[in-house]
Amino acid sequence: MAKIALAFSGGLDTSFLAIWLREQTGAEVVTVTVDTGGFSDEELASIAARAKELGIEDHRVIDAQVDVFDRYVSYLIKGNCLRGGTYPVSVGAERTAQAEAVVKAARQIGATAVAHGSTRAGNDQIRFDVAIRALAPELEIHAPIRDLGWSREQESAWLAEHGIEIDAKTVAYSVNEGLFGTTIGGKETHDPWQVPPESVYAATAPLDDTPEEAEDVVVGFQHGLPVSLDGESMHGVEVIRRLNGIAGSHGVGRGMHLGDTILGVKGRLAFEAPGPLVVIQAHSELEKLVQTRWQAYWRQTLGTFYGNLLHEGLYFDPVMRDLEAFLDSVNERVSGEVRIRLHRGIATVTGTRSPHSLMDPEVAVYGEGAAGWTGEQADGFARLYGLGAALGHRARERAQKGDA
Repeated sequence: MAKIALAFSGGLDTSFLAIWLREQTGAEVVTVTVDTGGFSDEELASIAARAKELGIEDHRVIDAQVDVFDRYVSYLIKGNCLRGGTYPVSVGAERTAQAEAVVKAARQIGATAVAHGSTRAGNDQIRFDVAIRALAPELEIHAPIRDLGWSREQESAWLAEHGIEIDAKTVAYSVNEGLFGTTIGGKETHDPWQVPPESVYAATAPLDDTPEEAEDVVVGFQHGLPVSLDGESMHGVEVIRRLNGIAGSHGVGRGMHLGDTILGVKGRLAFEAPGPLVVIQAHSELEKLVQTRWQAYWRQTLGTFYGNLLHEGLYFDPVMRDLEAFLDSVNERVSGEVRIRLHRGIATVTGTRSPHSLMDPEVAVYGEGAAGWTGEQADGFARLYGLGAALGHRARERAQKGDA
């Protein structure tokens, strides 16, 4: 019997596919849940139970958390990648890893096809298809949600006819949770004037429920990556996981992102990413202390480019390895500690320190004085620095008078 490896989250779309694919193709459907940091042990058990309820005989779980951090998230941190200056590329950091894991599982079971639950209007269909075709062009891709164009209500009704009940919240909203944040789409996110209800959020506390007292945390970095929290050494995965709880309890990490999709239309989503946003903010402040002006300029330029390409599913383009080499190099001295104060939905950096600091009070103290040069030398620098601008301005004035 032919086999299809289905990327499975246990939600509405993939539950629908588990039955639909079996009925329409006659193939055995093997469900593959790739844990990129969004599932607790209880949730994984619930997903396995859902697979069994759907008649799946072979259900597999792949733990990809460390892989996602080391190969994808690490460079989003090193590049301070925020889509639109706001969104930490939460889903884009994980879809390629999920596609890769499903392809690996497909080959292990001898499947001739893989399937995913992406819609025809979203980014995920592109991310999955591009990665699968790059890695395994011999595998057929099934995407019935995209092909049918059914609404979530239609899918839910069809499943109900087959004896499967779906949580009403899952029908109303599409929620994708992973190591680098949670995205929420549906209903109010389709109207840029509307605000999603408090009930859609799970990782960040409402401001009225946050502690009255501020809390300080200290994140330690080595070569651009988080390696400790409040002096305790740990892997970056654990740093983010703990910061999700700490910062989230202070209402930090919630936002809305509106931007251009891969398909060229506007898209909007709500997101929660307490840990990722705090880590990126801390990293950004630390690199200001240790990088030169032009290192910082090109890190910002190329980091933004890297984040955009990853978001748009182009991880396997060779230029990404070139960009990673640059990000590794420019982060070589981004080591030290950053202190962040969390209070009422706001994270504020209150201190940075590094053995590679470029701030040297023995050379100059901004706004006060300098020991590295004289006043006469500063005057000469100012004259030369502005000379080109002054000459250009005067030439423009002469031309304008001539026109008059």
